[in-house]
Amino acid sequence: MSGPRLLLLTFYYPPDLGAGSFRSHALVQALLERLPANAHLEVLTTAPNRYAGYSTQAPEVEKDDTGRLTVRRLALPSHQSGMLDQSRAFASYARQVRRSIHGKGYDLVMATSSRLMTAVLGAYIARKCSARLYLDIRDIFVENLPFLLPVGTRWLGIPFFSALERWAVKRAIRVNLVSRGFEPYYRPRFPRQVFSWHSNGVDRLFIDAFAEQGGAQDRADGSADSPHPGPRRLRILYAGNIGQCQGLERILPELAKRLEKEASFVLIGDGGRRQALETRLRELGTTSVEIRAPVERDRLIDEYHKADVLFLHLNDMDCFSRVIPSKLFEYAATGKPILAGVRAFPADFCAQHIDNASVFEPCDPEAAVSAFRKLVISDKPRDAFVEQFRRDRIMAEMADDIAELADR
Repeated sequence: MSGPRLLLLTFYYPPDLGAGSFRSHALVQALLERLPANAHLEVLTTAPNRYAGYSTQAPEVEKDDTGRLTVRRLALPSHQSGMLDQSRAFASYARQVRRSIHGKGYDLVMATSSRLMTAVLGAYIARKCSARLYLDIRDIFVENLPFLLPVGTRWLGIPFFSALERWAVKRAIRVNLVSRGFEPYYRPRFPRQVFSWHSNGVDRLFIDAFAEQGGAQDRADGSADSPHPGPRRLRILYAGNIGQCQGLERILPELAKRLEKEASFVLIGDGGRRQALETRLRELGTTSVEIRAPVERDRLIDEYHKADVLFLHLNDMDCFSRVIPSKLFEYAATGKPILAGVRAFPADFCAQHIDNASVFEPCDPEAAVSAFRKLVISDKPRDAFVEQFRRDRIMAEMADDIAELADR
């Protein structure tokens, strides 16, 4: 007797980089542990394409030893990080997904989405296959549109995408939101929808890499109060996307200039605003910032170990007042001091859950310097945080929800 058939749509999946990739992989592993032995899970994703400067190979079709999992990676045309390029890439993905599911049947379609359209595609596929729909929403795309769309297109674009959002969310039997900060947006708009909150979390890779850290380790003289806190400049690391959402070009050049006698910055990543960042660095004559290409996570761990402080920044946009950056979980697991340009909900999250994390108003270099002065330059394990936000535990709870829906 055949068991339930599940389909997961995720634009990113390992070996590609990014929060969506890591989250989807953890969910798949948790589902395989909880679904019945006769169930089959198919993942439709893309070939690695997160960064133009990061290239890695992966099989087009991958199956596990049990035959319960099939991962299909769909090749996309070459693209950059601009919105038009990304739209073309997604259109290619959507067309190939439609072809891939032709003639197949599914009991449950799952879609994990940060830019809405994967959720919309999931709703379309679920309707086409007469399947139930489960959505995992990782961002509020419609709130971002005033900052993403050209002024002359907003009058049409915002109502259009709002209508797509309503259609997709109402089609789902359950919607997971990765941040409690999303509730004031979604609850009034969809009062009859069933919501859950399974957040991002700390991966086992980082738990193991920093578990042997032990007690607090001073890395300089123990604080950032002195203009010269030790015999060397502090090493401040940022790892992640360099895009409009991060707004690094609006904070980092001036901040690095002000701290150039005390600290150097290393950026590991790429994205659509890298050129703007490099231009601004040249304009200010800032020479204490080094930008490197993205690397695999195991190599990134080595860079975390070398860092004195970890840096994070979200752009000065109201839409980012609700989201918890996935990078925060990774940073917190290292035990390193964290300097974060965030406001509202993510700032409250830092204050409540992350020791030695100093926050400042986004895009304000003076506030960033003041926040930097408050840090204790010492590595100290955050065991309670890691235990509360273990990714395997969070994904296990999410997989339980999905397995229950698949069993109906």
